Amino acid sequence: MSEETKSLNFIEHIIEEDLKDGLSKDKLRFRFPPEPNGYLHIGHTKAIGISFGLGETYNAPVNLRFDDTNPAKEEQEYVDAIKRDIQWLGYEWANELYSSDYFQTLYDWAIQLIKDGKAYVDSQSSEAMSEQKGTPTQPGVDGPYRNRSVEENLDLFQKMKAGEFDEGSHILRAKIDMQHVNMHMRDPLMYRVLKKHHHRTGNDWCIYPMYDWTHGESDYIEQISHSLCSLEFKPHRELYDWFKEQVYGYAADKLPIQPKQREFARLNLSYTIMSKRKLLKLVEQGLVSGWDDPRMPTISGLRRRGYTPNSIRTFIEKVGVAKRENIIDVSLLEFCIREDLNYSAPRVMAVLDPVKVVITNYPEDKVEWLVAENNQEDDNAGFRKVPFSKELYIEKADFKEEASNQFFRLKLGGEVRLKNAYIIKAESVVKDTEGHITEVHCTYTTDTEKKVKGTLHWVSIQHAIKAEVREYDRLFMDEAPDSHQDKDFMEFINSNSLKTIEAFVEPSLAVVKSGDRFQFQRLGYFNVDTDSKAEHLVFNKIVGLRDSWAKQKPKPQQNKPQQSQQTRPAIEVIKQLGKKYTNVPEEKQLKSKAEILKLAQDVSYEDLQPLFNTAAKKAGTRIATLITLSVLLKNGQERNLEIDEFIAKAKDDKNEILVAEANAI
Repeated sequence: MSEETKSLNFIEHIIEEDLKDGLSKDKLRFRFPPEPNGYLHIGHTKAIGISFGLGETYNAPVNLRFDDTNPAKEEQEYVDAIKRDIQWLGYEWANELYSSDYFQTLYDWAIQLIKDGKAYVDSQSSEAMSEQKGTPTQPGVDGPYRNRSVEENLDLFQKMKAGEFDEGSHILRAKIDMQHVNMHMRDPLMYRVLKKHHHRTGNDWCIYPMYDWTHGESDYIEQISHSLCSLEFKPHRELYDWFKEQVYGYAADKLPIQPKQREFARLNLSYTIMSKRKLLKLVEQGLVSGWDDPRMPTISGLRRRGYTPNSIRTFIEKVGVAKRENIIDVSLLEFCIREDLNYSAPRVMAVLDPVKVVITNYPEDKVEWLVAENNQEDDNAGFRKVPFSKELYIEKADFKEEASNQFFRLKLGGEVRLKNAYIIKAESVVKDTEGHITEVHCTYTTDTEKKVKGTLHWVSIQHAIKAEVREYDRLFMDEAPDSHQDKDFMEFINSNSLKTIEAFVEPSLAVVKSGDRFQFQRLGYFNVDTDSKAEHLVFNKIVGLRDSWAKQKPKPQQNKPQQSQQTRPAIEVIKQLGKKYTNVPEEKQLKSKAEILKLAQDVSYEDLQPLFNTAAKKAGTRIATLITLSVLLKNGQERNLEIDEFIAKAKDDKNEILVAEANAI
C-alpha cells in the first residue's frame, strides 16, 4: 500500500473502493446542504471542508444546496450570510440550488407513492401518533387511518395542498412498518400543512415536505454520489435508503445514480456553544452585538475578529475526519491563527495602558524617523519609519520603581532597550497627589551596542494616534457550558468577555482599512474592525502571542476511574456502572453518577443509541443511559423522536430513580 493510500481518511477509502468497484470518476458529486435558519459557525467548517475538500481532491463538482423546507425559521438574510462565509473560506460551488426547487417533483413522487399504496394521510393528533408509534423496546401499532383507500388518500392530500385544511389537521406518512426495530421506519412523516410565507416560493405552497423525505430525494435529483453528514443521521440512513429506492423506480432512466449516505463525527469545540438555536438566543437577548460579534463562534464573527480563511482551513485539516465524537480544545484554533499571522502580519507598536516617559537629555524639538522592520519572518515585508521624540508612552506594566533582578523591564536605576531605537535609563519618577506615577524621567545613550536584557515597545506622544482597542476573552467561562445537567448554559456567560481600551498607536496606522491585521509587538495580534473610521480607529484583539489560558486550566481530578476501566471504551464502563447502580447504597450511587457524567464526555450518540433498547427490567442500565444522554444533550445533541420516546418510557416506569433522571432532562 502506498504512502498516499495510507494517509486517506475513512471517507476517501470509501470513495476509492467505489471507484475500484466500477463507479466512474466523472460521476463523483458532492454537496454541502445547510439549512438557512441561522449563520454558519465553526462547527460547520468541518462539513464544508470535507465536502469541498473532496471536490478539490477528485476534481468533482460540489453543490451548495439550501435545505429550505421550514419557512417558519428561514430567511434570505441567512442564505446571503452562508454564501458569503463559504466564499470567504475560499471555496467555490458548482451550482447554487434549493430544496424548494424540487417541491413540485417531490409532490409528484408523493402522489405516486400514494397510488402505489406506500403513503397515506393520517388525521390523528400528534399525541395519538406518538403513542401508537411505540417505543424503542416496544413495537408500534397501526393507526386508524393507515388503511385508507388510495382514492381517499389522494383526495385528502390534494386538498391539503389546496389549503383546505388547518395546520395540524392532517399529515402525509410513508407506509412502511409500524413494528420495525428502527423507529424512523415506523411510518415517518412526509408532509405537513404549514401556512407560512416561504422566502423563495412565496405563498405558492401551504404544505411543506419533511426533512427526511426532502433531503435524500434532493441528493438523488442532483445525482450526488456520496451524501456526507454527521453522526446523528446514522439512524436515519435506513429511511434515507428506503425513500431513495422507492423513487428510483419512478426515475431510474433519467437519474441512474443512487446516492450513498455516510456519516462522520461533527466538530465540537471547548468553551463554545455549537447550536444555532442557542446562538440565536445570545443575539436576541442582546448578550452579543449580533451574529458577527467577534466573541461568537460564527464564521462571520471569526472573520470580524480577525481570523483568516487559511487559519480555519488549517485547523480543520489538523482536526481530521473521525468516526467518533470528541471535543477539540479551542487552543488549537488559536494556535492556527498565531502560526498564520506570525508569517503574514506586519509588526507595529501600540501602547494599551500608557505611562509617560520623558527623556531628559534628548533635545526638546528634535524628531528622528527611525527604521523599523515590518516582519522578521517575511523577507519581502520591507521596512517603515517610526518617529522618536523627547516624550514617549510605554506600558505601565513595563516599569517598576523597585523590582528584583528577574524583572527585565524598566526600573529605577535600570536600563532597557527601546525597540528600533535607543537604550534608556530610569532616573526618577513624578507622582500625582494620590501617589500614582504619572511620568518616568529617563536619560538615553546613543551607544546601541551596549548589552541590556529587556526590550520595550513604545510610541512617540507627539505622533501617536488615539485608537479604540477591544480586548476579547472567551464568551463562556466553562469548558463545556451546555454539558451541565442542573444548569443552563447561560449561567456560564463571561460578563468580562469584552474590555474596551483607549490606546495609542504609531502613525503608520493612520491609513489602515477594515480587515487589516497586525501584530502589536509584545501584545498580540489585532485587526481593524468594521466599525473603524479614519477619525476613530477601532482594533479587535484576535489572540495573544501565547496561550494565556493554559495555566488557568484546572488540574486533573485525582479520583479517576481505576486503570482497568481507563483502558476500556467509556460506553463500556458506563454500562458496567449501570448494571450495579440500583444494587448499591445511595452514597455509591452518587459516586457512580459523577463518574458517568465524566465518562459521558467521551461517548457519542452512535455509542449510546443502542442502549435505548435496553430491557425494562434493567433499570440500572437505563438510568446510566439517561445520565449519559443528559450530557450529550447539553453538548449540543439535537433531540429527536427516539430520544423523546426513550425519555417518555422512563417517566412511566415504577423505578423512582429512573423517573427522577428522566424528569431532570
